Amino acid sequence: MPRRIMYVQLKTGYDIDRGPSWIAWVRFSKTWKTAYVHGRTLRRQPGMSDGNFCDVETREDFWVSGPKRDRTDGRYGPALPAVDDDARDAYEAFLDGAPLPGRERG
Repeated sequence: MPRRIMYVQLKTGYDIDRGPSWIAWVRFSKTWKTAYVHGRTLRRQPGMSDGNFCDVETREDFWVSGPKRDRTDGRYGPALPAVDDDARDAYEAFLDGAPLPGRERG
């Protein structure tokens, strides 16, 4: 399964881009329609725009996207994500200009 460092934000129950967010390793299915993070299974649902996933158990909505070097990851406002310990070194290297693991060519 492809694995990427991603920005993940809980949308359900919060005003626009005010939910908790993380920089975390996310595994994706071969079709990229299912994401696995923090013990959750997130699936793209028909009619949802790219980057929007729904937890298959709780039905909570999540925004999942690649992190940005300028740290403007929230779509409509500032976001200060928690960085998972196992993603910290690769994320900090990315902020310093290195490519994200698995995305060395784009």
